[in-house]
Amino acid sequence: MSNRAVLEVIALDEEDAVAAQTGGADRLELVTDMAADGLTPSTASFTAVRAAVDIPLRVMLRLGDGFASGDVDALVARASELRAAGADEFVLGFLTPDGEPDLVAVERLVAVLDGCRWTFHRAIDRAADRDGLRKALADLPGLDTYLTAGAATGVDDGLHTLKAEAARAGEPGYEPQILVGGGLRLDHLPTLRADGLTAFHIGGAARPRGWAAPVSADVVRTWREALDAP
Repeated sequence: MSNRAVLEVIALDEEDAVAAQTGGADRLELVTDMAADGLTPSTASFTAVRAAVDIPLRVMLRLGDGFASGDVDALVARASELRAAGADEFVLGFLTPDGEPDLVAVERLVAVLDGCRWTFHRAIDRAADRDGLRKALADLPGLDTYLTAGAATGVDDGLHTLKAEAARAGEPGYEPQILVGGGLRLDHLPTLRADGLTAFHIGGAARPRGWAAPVSADVVRTWREALDAP
Protein backbone atom coordinates (compact mmCIF):
# COMPACT_ATOMS: atom_id res chain seq x y z
CA MET A 1 0.00 0.00 0.00
CA SER A 2 1.25 3.48 -0.84
CA ASN A 3 2.32 5.68 2.07
CA ARG A 4 1.77 8.92 0.18
CA ALA A 5 -0.32 11.67 1.72
CA VAL A 6 -4.06 11.50 1.11
CA LEU A 7 -5.62 14.28 -0.98
CA GLU A 8 -9.41 14.54 -0.78
CA VAL A 9 -11.31 16.95 -3.03
CA ILE A 10 -14.91 18.16 -2.75
CA ALA A 11 -16.97 17.24 -5.82
CA LEU A 12 -20.41 18.59 -6.70
CA ASP A 13 -20.94 16.48 -9.83
CA GLU A 14 -19.27 14.08 -12.24
CA GLU A 15 -17.33 16.85 -14.02
CA ASP A 16 -15.70 17.80 -10.72
CA ALA A 17 -15.05 14.16 -9.91
CA VAL A 18 -13.32 13.41 -13.20
CA ALA A 19 -11.16 16.53 -12.95
CA ALA A 20 -10.18 15.71 -9.37
CA GLN A 21 -9.23 12.14 -10.24
CA THR A 22 -7.31 13.31 -13.30
CA GLY A 23 -5.35 15.75 -11.14
CA GLY A 24 -4.37 13.06 -8.66
CA ALA A 25 -6.97 13.14 -5.90
CA ASP A 26 -7.08 10.01 -3.77
CA ARG A 27 -10.65 10.44 -2.59
CA LEU A 28 -13.73 12.60 -3.14
CA GLU A 29 -16.25 14.12 -0.78
CA LEU A 30 -19.55 14.36 -2.66
CA VAL A 31 -21.93 17.14 -1.60
CA THR A 32 -24.48 19.55 -2.98
CA ASP A 33 -25.30 23.19 -2.12
CA MET A 34 -22.02 24.72 -0.98
CA ALA A 35 -23.98 27.86 -0.06
CA ALA A 36 -24.96 25.77 2.98
CA ASP A 37 -21.41 24.37 3.34
CA GLY A 38 -22.30 21.07 1.72
CA LEU A 39 -25.47 18.99 1.98
CA THR A 40 -26.48 15.45 1.04
CA PRO A 41 -26.46 14.94 -2.73
CA SER A 42 -29.24 13.19 -4.59
CA THR A 43 -28.99 9.47 -5.17
CA ALA A 44 -28.92 10.20 -8.90
CA SER A 45 -25.90 12.46 -8.40
CA PHE A 46 -24.12 9.78 -6.40
CA THR A 47 -24.85 7.17 -9.05
CA ALA A 48 -23.52 9.41 -11.84
CA VAL A 49 -20.34 10.27 -9.96
CA ARG A 50 -19.75 6.68 -8.90
CA ALA A 51 -19.98 5.62 -12.55
CA ALA A 52 -17.61 8.38 -13.68
CA VAL A 53 -14.63 7.67 -11.39
CA ASP A 54 -13.08 4.76 -9.55
CA ILE A 55 -11.43 6.44 -6.57
CA PRO A 56 -13.04 6.27 -3.10
CA LEU A 57 -16.08 8.46 -2.65
CA ARG A 58 -17.46 9.73 0.66
CA VAL A 59 -21.02 11.04 0.63
CA MET A 60 -22.17 13.84 2.92
CA LEU A 61 -25.10 13.13 5.28
CA ARG A 62 -26.41 16.58 6.22
CA LEU A 63 -29.78 18.07 5.33
CA GLY A 64 -29.45 21.67 6.55
CA ASP A 65 -26.94 24.40 7.26
CA GLY A 66 -25.19 24.29 10.62
CA PHE A 67 -24.37 21.33 12.84
CA ALA A 68 -27.76 20.40 14.31
CA SER A 69 -29.07 17.04 13.11
CA GLY A 70 -32.55 18.29 12.26
CA ASP A 71 -34.89 15.56 11.03
CA VAL A 72 -33.04 12.39 12.00
CA ASP A 73 -35.66 10.14 10.43
CA ALA A 74 -35.12 11.90 7.09
CA LEU A 75 -31.36 11.56 7.46
CA VAL A 76 -31.66 7.85 8.17
CA ALA A 77 -33.93 7.42 5.14
CA ARG A 78 -31.45 9.23 2.87
CA ALA A 79 -28.56 7.18 4.23
CA SER A 80 -30.49 3.96 3.63
CA GLU A 81 -31.30 5.02 0.07
CA LEU A 82 -27.66 5.86 -0.66
CA ARG A 83 -26.47 2.58 0.84
CA ALA A 84 -28.93 0.72 -1.38
CA ALA A 85 -27.48 2.59 -4.39
CA GLY A 86 -23.98 1.41 -3.51
CA ALA A 87 -22.53 4.20 -1.36
CA ASP A 88 -20.06 2.70 1.09
CA GLU A 89 -18.23 5.69 2.62
CA PHE A 90 -19.81 8.71 4.30
CA VAL A 91 -19.26 12.06 6.03
CA LEU A 92 -21.38 13.22 8.97
CA GLY A 93 -21.27 14.99 12.33
CA PHE A 94 -23.79 16.67 14.59
CA LEU A 95 -23.71 18.70 17.80
CA THR A 96 -26.29 19.51 20.45
CA PRO A 97 -27.06 23.17 21.18
CA ASP A 98 -24.48 22.96 24.00
CA GLY A 99 -21.72 21.90 21.61
CA GLU A 100 -21.70 18.26 22.70
CA PRO A 101 -21.73 15.42 20.16
CA ASP A 102 -25.30 14.49 19.23
CA LEU A 103 -24.91 10.81 19.97
CA VAL A 104 -28.55 9.98 19.27
CA ALA A 105 -28.33 11.21 15.68
CA VAL A 106 -24.83 9.89 15.05
CA GLU A 107 -25.55 6.44 16.48
CA ARG A 108 -28.76 6.08 14.47
CA LEU A 109 -26.90 6.88 11.25
CA VAL A 110 -23.96 4.64 12.08
CA ALA A 111 -26.40 1.76 12.62
CA VAL A 112 -27.75 2.25 9.10
CA LEU A 113 -24.22 2.51 7.64
CA ASP A 114 -23.60 -0.98 8.99
CA GLY A 115 -19.81 -0.86 9.28
CA CYS A 116 -19.07 1.56 6.41
CA ARG A 117 -16.13 3.87 6.89
CA TRP A 118 -17.00 7.47 7.71
CA THR A 119 -15.58 10.87 8.54
CA PHE A 120 -16.72 13.07 11.41
CA HIS A 121 -16.56 16.47 9.75
CA ARG A 122 -15.78 19.99 10.96
CA ALA A 123 -18.44 19.95 13.64
CA ILE A 124 -15.47 19.02 15.84
CA ASP A 125 -14.18 22.56 15.32
CA ARG A 126 -17.36 23.92 16.96
CA ALA A 127 -17.41 21.40 19.81
CA ALA A 128 -17.36 22.58 23.41
CA ASP A 129 -14.74 19.92 24.22
CA ARG A 130 -12.74 18.41 21.33
CA ASP A 131 -11.10 15.77 23.51
CA GLY A 132 -14.41 14.83 25.09
CA LEU A 133 -16.04 14.53 21.66
CA ARG A 134 -13.30 12.20 20.42
CA LYS A 135 -13.63 9.98 23.46
CA ALA A 136 -17.43 9.91 23.24
CA LEU A 137 -17.24 8.70 19.64
CA ALA A 138 -14.24 6.41 20.06
CA ASP A 139 -16.12 3.11 20.01
CA LEU A 140 -18.42 3.82 17.09
CA PRO A 141 -17.86 1.39 14.20
CA GLY A 142 -16.49 2.75 10.94
CA LEU A 143 -15.16 6.09 12.22
CA ASP A 144 -11.71 6.39 10.67
CA THR A 145 -11.28 10.14 10.00
CA TYR A 146 -11.79 13.57 11.53
CA LEU A 147 -12.02 16.48 9.08
CA THR A 148 -10.74 19.49 11.00
CA ALA A 149 -8.99 22.82 10.65
CA GLY A 150 -8.04 22.76 14.32
CA ALA A 151 -10.18 25.87 14.87
CA ALA A 152 -13.59 27.12 13.80
CA THR A 153 -11.92 30.01 12.00
CA GLY A 154 -9.64 27.84 9.86
CA VAL A 155 -6.20 26.31 9.59
CA ASP A 156 -4.34 29.56 10.22
CA ASP A 157 -5.71 29.59 13.77
CA GLY A 158 -5.70 25.82 14.22
CA LEU A 159 -2.08 24.90 13.52
CA HIS A 160 -1.18 24.44 17.18
CA THR A 161 -4.21 22.23 17.82
CA LEU A 162 -3.55 20.12 14.73
CA LYS A 163 0.05 19.56 15.82
CA ALA A 164 -0.99 18.64 19.34
CA GLU A 165 -3.65 16.19 18.17
CA ALA A 166 -1.32 14.60 15.63
CA ALA A 167 1.15 13.97 18.44
CA ARG A 168 -1.54 11.97 20.29
CA ALA A 169 -2.15 9.53 17.40
CA GLY A 170 -2.97 6.09 18.72
CA GLU A 171 -4.32 7.25 22.07
CA PRO A 172 -7.97 6.43 22.88
CA GLY A 173 -10.11 8.72 20.72
CA TYR A 174 -7.14 9.70 18.56
CA GLU A 175 -6.89 6.59 16.39
CA PRO A 176 -8.83 8.07 13.41
CA GLN A 177 -6.78 9.90 10.81
CA ILE A 178 -6.75 13.70 10.89
CA LEU A 179 -7.89 15.11 7.55
CA VAL A 180 -6.86 18.77 7.47
CA GLY A 181 -9.32 21.09 5.76
CA GLY A 182 -10.92 24.49 6.17
CA GLY A 183 -8.95 27.43 4.84
CA LEU A 184 -6.09 25.14 3.88
CA ARG A 185 -3.46 26.66 1.57
CA LEU A 186 -0.42 25.28 -0.19
CA ASP A 187 1.88 27.28 2.07
CA HIS A 188 0.52 25.41 5.10
CA LEU A 189 1.72 22.05 3.80
CA PRO A 190 5.40 22.11 4.85
CA THR A 191 4.52 22.89 8.46
CA LEU A 192 1.68 20.38 8.59
CA ARG A 193 3.74 17.61 7.02
CA ALA A 194 6.60 18.33 9.44
CA ASP A 195 4.09 17.98 12.29
CA GLY A 196 3.11 14.52 11.06
CA LEU A 197 -0.18 15.28 9.27
CA THR A 198 -0.77 12.98 6.31
CA ALA A 199 -4.23 13.76 4.90
CA PHE A 200 -5.58 16.96 3.33
CA HIS A 201 -8.96 18.19 2.08
CA ILE A 202 -9.65 20.99 -0.42
CA GLY A 203 -12.81 22.47 -1.90
CA GLY A 204 -12.68 26.08 -2.97
CA ALA A 205 -8.89 25.79 -3.32
CA ALA A 206 -9.46 23.39 -6.22
CA ARG A 207 -11.59 25.98 -8.03
CA PRO A 208 -9.56 29.08 -8.99
CA ARG A 209 -12.69 30.70 -10.48
CA GLY A 210 -14.89 30.07 -7.47
CA TRP A 211 -17.63 27.59 -6.57
CA ALA A 212 -19.62 28.42 -9.69
CA ALA A 213 -16.78 26.91 -11.75
CA PRO A 214 -15.72 23.26 -11.83
CA VAL A 215 -12.71 21.70 -10.16
CA SER A 216 -9.48 22.36 -12.05
CA ALA A 217 -7.45 19.23 -12.74
CA ASP A 218 -4.34 21.42 -13.08
CA VAL A 219 -4.87 22.93 -9.62
CA VAL A 220 -5.43 19.50 -8.06
CA ARG A 221 -2.24 18.35 -9.79
CA THR A 222 -0.35 21.23 -8.18
CA TRP A 223 -1.53 20.08 -4.77
CA ARG A 224 -0.65 16.49 -5.57
CA GLU A 225 2.86 17.48 -6.61
CA ALA A 226 3.31 19.60 -3.49
CA LEU A 227 2.28 16.69 -1.29
CA ASP A 228 4.55 14.28 -3.14
CA ALA A 229 7.59 16.56 -3.01
CA PRO A 230 10.48 15.24 -0.85
